[in-house]
Amino acid sequence: MEPRGFDLPPPRVDLRALPPPLRTSDPDSLAQRTFRIRVPRILEEVADQNPFPPEIQRALADLREEILHGVIRPLAEPAPDRPLWDALSGPYLGASWQDVPWYWAEAFLYRRLLETTRYFRIGPWYGVDPFWRRKEAELRGGLRALEALLSELPEDPEDRFRHLFQASLWGNRFDLSLPEVVEEARAAPGGDPHTRLLADDTGPVWAFLRESCGLRIAMVLDNVGRELLADLALVDFLLEEGIAREVVLHVKWHPFFVSDATPLDVLATLAAVTEAGGSPGALGERLQAGLREGRVRLTAHWFFVTSLAYFEMPRDLEAELAATDLVVLKGDANYRRLVGDVWWPPTTPLERAAAYFPAPFVVLRTLKSEVVVGLQAEVVDRVGALDPEWRMRGRWGVIQARLAHPLPPGADS
Repeated sequence: MEPRGFDLPPPRVDLRALPPPLRTSDPDSLAQRTFRIRVPRILEEVADQNPFPPEIQRALADLREEILHGVIRPLAEPAPDRPLWDALSGPYLGASWQDVPWYWAEAFLYRRLLETTRYFRIGPWYGVDPFWRRKEAELRGGLRALEALLSELPEDPEDRFRHLFQASLWGNRFDLSLPEVVEEARAAPGGDPHTRLLADDTGPVWAFLRESCGLRIAMVLDNVGRELLADLALVDFLLEEGIAREVVLHVKWHPFFVSDATPLDVLATLAAVTEAGGSPGALGERLQAGLREGRVRLTAHWFFVTSLAYFEMPRDLEAELAATDLVVLKGDANYRRLVGDVWWPPTTPLERAAAYFPAPFVVLRTLKSEVVVGLQAEVVDRVGALDPEWRMRGRWGVIQARLAHPLPPGADS
């Protein structure tokens, strides 16, 4: 079924050959914890942090009760994406939120939350981001971190790239849907970040970039605040060094996963950076000029706020990414969507799990879910002995790349 106006081509992988999906019923999993603890807490915080009228407050309480004890209901209001979500949610309506595929449940939950807060309904709450207070606070703290980052950049281009790449990676810990991870990141960075990298393809990525100039690079962004600020510093470096002629920033077209960046978030961040003056201000001015001149492009495809994996992406987005020299995928959710939110053995080669992806790519991700591939067996044993929650708390990271173009369909991978 292809909902009106939305391109849903067949998956690029054999879904029957994938491992089982992570489900909200998996015992002692982060998926289970998310829908028993995290999501109800997020709904309470949205109610507490916004001056919603009684009817919206009651609707939020009803949604929380549905999550914990009820069955999944469909969207109720007309909206541009309603046909799409009717198709994507159809198999799970009437089921318990406590026993469905995890990524689908998270994506649909955030869409239901926006309907509950009347984000799409003409009126006083139309287009109001229910997470704006938390995003605003994280931006303020992030500006201080950006100033410190820019003040300590080395002169050598390779060293500067490595420094910015690390900042972009570890900024991913500041995910406002996981306050315990954010608090730990602020209080105890955990020592030398290099020792917390379970896979590090920074060297091959730099060699790929150094040997080229005038590339078209896409960055699929994740969180606002410190992570977005570090991402923008990396974009500025790629443009100033002549490595990139154009950087395309892919963001969410509406609020998603609490702190995911929207177009308005990016523009507000650039305005705040520019107003800060000094080195941050100069960076902001350069990037705003890049937007005006087309060297920086901001885009928000509908795919990014759905429950679809990248192997289910629409044809127009696939063509857009295929025309890109390098795609930088940020964060945990993009990682889950890249390889599938399934129980891969962690030693599964990344090249196998993401063979279909239409362009060279690199993923920068701190681990905040059980899904991981591309690790050496000895690394899995070592980190498992050091930290029983190594897949969940954002303490460990990966920089993993596949820098070749994909093989033609049917070719031996």
